[in-house]
Amino acid sequence: MSDFQPPKSVFLQKIVTVIEENLADEHFGVTELAESISMSRSNLLRKVKQETGESVSVLIRNVRLHHATLLLKDGSLTVSEIAYKVGFSSTSYFTKCFRELYGYTPGEAGSRAQLGAEQGVTEVSGTEARGRGRVLGLVAVAIVVVLAIVFFRWPEEESIPKSLSKSIAVLPFKNDSADSTNVYFMNGLMEAILDNFQKIEDIRVTSRTTVEKYRTLSKTIPELSKELNVRYFIEGSGQKIGNEILLTIQLIEAPGDKHLWSRRYRRELKDVFELQSDVAKSIAKEINAIITPEEQERIEKIPTQNLVAYDYYLKGMALLNDKTGAGLEEGVEQFKKAIQEDGQFANAYAYIAISYYYLDIFMAEPKYTQELKDYADKAMMLDGESGESLIARSLYFMQIRDFKKAVESFEEVLEYYPNTAWVHNFLSNIYGVILPDTEKYLTHALQGIQAAVAEADSVTSSYTYLHLSNALAQTGFINESETYVQKSLAYNPDNLYSQYLYVYIRTAQRFDLNRTRASLIEILQKDTTRIDVIQEVAKVCYTMGDYEQAWVYYEKMLRMKEALKLDIYQSEDARIGFVLEQLGREEEAKKYYESFLEYAETDQSLYKDLLYSSYFVLTGNIEEGVRYLKAFSQKDNYQYWIILFLDKDPINQLMKNHPDYESTLKKINDKFWAKHKQIRKMLEAEGIIVPVRGDL
Repeated sequence: MSDFQPPKSVFLQKIVTVIEENLADEHFGVTELAESISMSRSNLLRKVKQETGESVSVLIRNVRLHHATLLLKDGSLTVSEIAYKVGFSSTSYFTKCFRELYGYTPGEAGSRAQLGAEQGVTEVSGTEARGRGRVLGLVAVAIVVVLAIVFFRWPEEESIPKSLSKSIAVLPFKNDSADSTNVYFMNGLMEAILDNFQKIEDIRVTSRTTVEKYRTLSKTIPELSKELNVRYFIEGSGQKIGNEILLTIQLIEAPGDKHLWSRRYRRELKDVFELQSDVAKSIAKEINAIITPEEQERIEKIPTQNLVAYDYYLKGMALLNDKTGAGLEEGVEQFKKAIQEDGQFANAYAYIAISYYYLDIFMAEPKYTQELKDYADKAMMLDGESGESLIARSLYFMQIRDFKKAVESFEEVLEYYPNTAWVHNFLSNIYGVILPDTEKYLTHALQGIQAAVAEADSVTSSYTYLHLSNALAQTGFINESETYVQKSLAYNPDNLYSQYLYVYIRTAQRFDLNRTRASLIEILQKDTTRIDVIQEVAKVCYTMGDYEQAWVYYEKMLRMKEALKLDIYQSEDARIGFVLEQLGREEEAKKYYESFLEYAETDQSLYKDLLYSSYFVLTGNIEEGVRYLKAFSQKDNYQYWIILFLDKDPINQLMKNHPDYESTLKKINDKFWAKHKQIRKMLEAEGIIVPVRGDL
C-alpha cells in the first residue's frame, strides 16, 4: 500500500481500531498487536500480508502516518508534538517516514492544507468566480509541485529506476593482514553487515553468493552495476590485529562511479557488534533508507558476549557457506565449540540445526532429524525473536513434512528477512506441489521475483522465474508463462526443471504428445539419473496409450526408487497398475492399486477426491468413481494441468459412458476459468500481464 486506505474487510477494520487505540505508544508493535487480538504472531503476519500485500509493521506505520496527516491539517500542533502523539520517539525518523510515504515533508503538509482551504474559499462565489478559482487553484498547485521538484529532489534521483533506488551490493571484503587465516574473520564481518541490510525492508540487497563470484574478477563499479542491476556498492578492507579491528568502508554510487561516503574504523574486538550495526545504520542513512524501530532493534542485538564463541561461530559460518556441502560437518563442530564457550548462544544452536538439514539433503535417508529438532528447539527457547532460530524451526518442519507449520514458520521468517528470495521459493514449492494452492503459489512466486532480482543470484533467479512461470501455467496463463520460463533459462540454461516445464508449455499451446515425448527424452539424455524426467516420460507414454513404453520408463523409475530408498511418486501407482493390467499382469497391478489407495487415504491435498475417483474406477466401481469426481468439482484453486489432461487420462476415460461424466467435467472446467478470470485482475495490477482489450 502506498498510503493508508480505510480497510474494507472486518479483520482489517479490527486491526486498525486496535492500532488507533495504541497510537501514542511507541513500543506498540507486531507482538503487542498479536496479543491484543488473541492471535498468533505468525497467523497475524500471514493474514495481513495476504490482505494488504505489506508487513504488519508497515501497516502500523501507515496508520500512524495517516493520523499524522489529519493532525497536520489541523495546524494546532508542531511537527515534533504530532510525531510523539502518533508514536514516533524521533522527529527525524518521523519526517523520513512521512516523506517516504507521501513524497513531501510534514512541514509542507500545513502549507498544502492551507492552499486547499484557500482554493475552497475561492470557489464559493458564483459560476464565473468558480471557474477562475479552479484555474488559479490548478496554477497554484502546479507552482507548488514545481517548487517541490526543484528544492526537495535528491541529485540524479530522477534518472534512477525506482527498483534500483535503494539497491546495495556488499562486495567481498579484502584482508589487509599478511596472516591468511584472518580471511574468515573479514568474511564474517562482511556477512554480518550484509545480514543487517537484509533485515531492512526498505533496502534491496544482492546475495552473498552472487557477490562472491566477483572476488577475483577485476571489473569496474559501473560494469558491475550493469551486470547486477544495483545502484550502490560497498567496498571494505581491514584486518584483525590482536584485540583490535581496523576496517575501512566506502559507499559508491555506481552509475557515475561516485564515492559518496567513507569511514575508517579502529575498534576493540569487544565492540565488533557495535561496529557492524554502525556501518549498516550509517549507510542506510546516507541512501535515505528507512529503518523501522523493530529493524533497528534487530540490527543492534548482540548475539553473544563471548568473543571466543563468536570467533568459532564465524569459522563455522565460513564452512557452512561452502557450496559443495563438504564443509558442513566441520562447520557443525565449530558451532559446537561456540556453544561450549557460550551455552546461551542461540544463533550457534540455530546454525547447527540448519547444517543438519542440509547434511540430510545429501543423503538417501535422513538421519539427523532428532538432532535437527533438538538444536532448533534450543535456539527457539533461547531466542524466539531471532530470524536464525525461526529459519531452523522452519527447516525442521520441512524435514518432518509438517508443511502447514512450515508455512506459518516461513511466513514469520519473512518478517525478519523481508527481501529474501529463497524463503519465497520454499513457500512456492509447498504451494505448488505439496499443498497445492494456485493463488498462493502465484503470490509467493511474484514476491520471490522482486527479491531474487534484487539479490542478483543467477541460480536463485532462475528457480524463482521457474516458479513464476509454473504458477502462471498452473493458472492457465500459458503465453505469459512462456516469457518467464525463457527468463529462467536465460539465468541458468542448465536448469532441467525449466527445460521440461517449457516442454509442457509448448504442449499446452499445441497438443502434440509425440513431440512432448521426444523433447522429454532429449532432456533425459542430458542426465540419465533424473528420476523426475523419467517419470514424466512414463506419464506421457501412458497418456498416449503406449503401455509397453510406459512400463519401460516406469520400471526404470521403480528400480531407481528402490536403489536410492526414495519414498516419492507414490501417486503414480494408479497409472503403473493400469499399465501392468493392460499388459496382462493383473496380479501385479492389484498390488499397485492397493498401494495407491494407501496414498489416497493419507493425502491432505485438495486432490483427495480425484485420487479416490481413480481408485474406484480402476477397481470396477464406476458409480463411486463418478461420485468422487463430482465431489472434486466442488473444489477450487486446482491446476491447469488437471484441466488439460483430465479428459485425456485413460483411467478417466473409463467413466465416459456415465451420464454425469461430461457435465461434471464441464463444471470443473468452468470453475477453473472463472478463477482464472479473477486472478487475471491481480496479474494486470502487478503488470505481469497486459489487460485484454475488453478490460480497457
